[in-house]
Amino acid sequence: MSEVVIEIDRASPVPLYFQLARHFELAIETGTLRPGARLENEVDLAERLGLSRPTVRAAFGYLVSKGLVVRKRGAGTLVTERAIDRDLELTSLYDDLAAAGRGPASVVIRNEVGHASAPVARALMVPERALVICLERVRLAEDEPIALMRNFLPAALVHLSTEMLAEHGLYELLRASGIRMGSATQRISAKNASAAEARILHETRGSALLTMERVAYDDGGRPVEFGQHLYRPSRYALTITMPRSAPAQGPSANS
Repeated sequence: MSEVVIEIDRASPVPLYFQLARHFELAIETGTLRPGARLENEVDLAERLGLSRPTVRAAFGYLVSKGLVVRKRGAGTLVTERAIDRDLELTSLYDDLAAAGRGPASVVIRNEVGHASAPVARALMVPERALVICLERVRLAEDEPIALMRNFLPAALVHLSTEMLAEHGLYELLRASGIRMGSATQRISAKNASAAEARILHETRGSALLTMERVAYDDGGRPVEFGQHLYRPSRYALTITMPRSAPAQGPSANS
C-alpha cells in the first residue's frame, strides 16, 4: 500500500475532493506512485485526513474517470499502466505497442473465410457475399486487454494462420507478404459496450468505448483491409497533428 503526503487546505475555494485527487494525480504523474501501487483504502484515508467518506469516494471516482486508477475486487484501488497515446497515422496498434515497449500480444477469436456483408463489400469494393477473410482478435498490452479488433480482407489477398496472427501484427504480416500500405480513410466515434464487449475488454456493461472504422489501401489504391475496432478509452488515446494551413491569398470570399 502506498501512502502519499497530503495537505488539505480547508480555507481554499478548491473543493476538498479535488484537492485530494490532485495529490494522487501528481504523485502518479511524477512516478511517486507507480503502476500497480495500491492506494490507501477510503475508510483509513478519510479518518487520517479528517474528511468524509463521500469526499474521498468522489476523489477516487475522479481518478478512475481519468484512467489513472482502477478498482479491483479484493485488491483495492490500484494505479494503472499509462494509457497508450497513439499518433493518428497509417500504422498498426501492434507496431505502436512494440515501439513503446508495451509487450503486445493477441488472442485470436476468429480467423475464417466468410461472405462479405453489404458494409464490408462496399468498403473492400467487392460484390456482396464475395469471399473475405474474417478476423476477430483481442489486442493485449502487457497482458491487459486494450482493443477488440474485427478485420476483413479479400480472400485471395493473403494466407494468415491463427498462430501467425497471435504472434504478429496484421500490417506486419501484410508487409511480409509483399503488400505495401499506401493510404487509409478512418472514422472515429464512440459507443456503449455490450455485455460481451465489456466482458472481453474488462469494462462494465454500457461503459463508453472508442470506435475506429478504417479502410486501408495498398500503394496502388486497391482496398486491402476493412477494420472495425473498439478501444478502452481509459487505456487508449489518439493524437492528431494538423498542419497549419497556408495563408489565404487575396480577399476572403466572406469579406
